[in-house]
Amino acid sequence: MSNKKAFTLAEVLVTLGIIGVVAAMTIPTLTQNWQKKSYVTQIHKVYSVFQQAFIDDMNETQAVNIAEAGLRNFDENTARDFMRKHFKIIKECGINYSNGCFATQYRSLNNNVSNNPNFSGFNAVTADGVAVAMHVDSLDTGDEYTDDYSGFITVDVNGQKGPNISGRDLFMMYFYADGTIDAYRVNPACRTYGHCVNGNSATAARNNLFNSYCRNNASGDMGGCFGKLLNDNWEMKY
Repeated sequence: MSNKKAFTLAEVLVTLGIIGVVAAMTIPTLTQNWQKKSYVTQIHKVYSVFQQAFIDDMNETQAVNIAEAGLRNFDENTARDFMRKHFKIIKECGINYSNGCFATQYRSLNNNVSNNPNFSGFNAVTADGVAVAMHVDSLDTGDEYTDDYSGFITVDVNGQKGPNISGRDLFMMYFYADGTIDAYRVNPACRTYGHCVNGNSATAARNNLFNSYCRNNASGDMGGCFGKLLNDNWEMKY
């Protein structure tokens, strides 16, 4: 009779145990990485739509900047009209009123909590399920090289759904008179000439905002988390 070799039950159980341990160690990391990529993809899409909308408005009016195209007054109806024009809105929550569009509680990456936040600007939900609050600032002079910013946009990429964490699904973006979008006060003068308030270059300014605001702020991080994504070529490395 020929001898047949096989694994013993003990060997099979040990192998399965090792596979189970490895899976338990790696699956949470893989899941987290997939979620991060999903959030980045969503915020990048919103960023691109807004960026293109600013360009379209300037081209349509033959304006040299978005202030000349009409986005220059501290009037949230201006933001409302802009959103209605460029986005398919399925829900409007009014001016400076977040409840109903955004979640009622947000956490920071360090687990600080903000309850019932009211995000400045016109609040709405798009057909993609994105909650957006757009604020047009009154300080705009029409000079894209001197203005701090022309306004800011608060975005929850999946609306009221979780995790409702600033820097994960909630972001702040600032827009400037030339139609670009960046972090707080990273304006064209900063990006072009290095004349930055928060550092000696746009990259340094974004990193400083990230270190100062991203992890601790639950509902308004001055674009620190968003700026970090720009610095890291749209990868969530934090």
